[in-house]
Amino acid sequence: MARTAPTDYEREAWERGLDKVVGIDEAGCGPLAGPVVAAAVALRPGQNLEGVFDSKALSRKQREELALEIRNRVLAFSIAAASTREIERFNIRRATSMAMRRAIRGLPFEPELLLVDGRRVPELGDHTAIIKGDRLSLSIACASILSKTVRDRLMERLSSRYPAYGWDENKGYGTGRHLAAIRELGPTPHHRRTWAPIAQHELPLEV
Repeated sequence: MARTAPTDYEREAWERGLDKVVGIDEAGCGPLAGPVVAAAVALRPGQNLEGVFDSKALSRKQREELALEIRNRVLAFSIAAASTREIERFNIRRATSMAMRRAIRGLPFEPELLLVDGRRVPELGDHTAIIKGDRLSLSIACASILSKTVRDRLMERLSSRYPAYGWDENKGYGTGRHLAAIRELGPTPHHRRTWAPIAQHELPLEV
């Protein structure tokens, strides 16, 4: 049977009369190229979604199928990003918090409780930070799946413009093929130029 993230955190809030419980997660903090994408998801009170778990533990097919189910069934969701240039300008931590805040603002209501994957994000204000939240909170697991599927599709589209870097497979992470392409061709406008090993190379190619 497929693993499903529990709803203990959500259920405790629902029992206190909080209906707008929002889980938040991101994708794209570690790659050398592309934006960071955040998703915010609110379940319907009492809702369960079988098989929804940490996106990294699922196959692509599973993620795509679950992403469609999440979009169709949850109370609300919102997806937002911070660009490569924002990552360079503000650093990845601040850019991630920007993407998260944008996702929250995209919801049709003000959250009553925020559940955030990982460590605390001071810019989000009052919230509950949950280490390994994408395995311990169903709403965060939903956000994990939505943020990853959206970012993966974006990197695949960009790969058609810059095929040598293998973004359709590595999604911007520093694989051997990706690093070899950077050494041979230099960085693109979508690379995080302040990051090693990007900073060691020339200015980006023209868009």
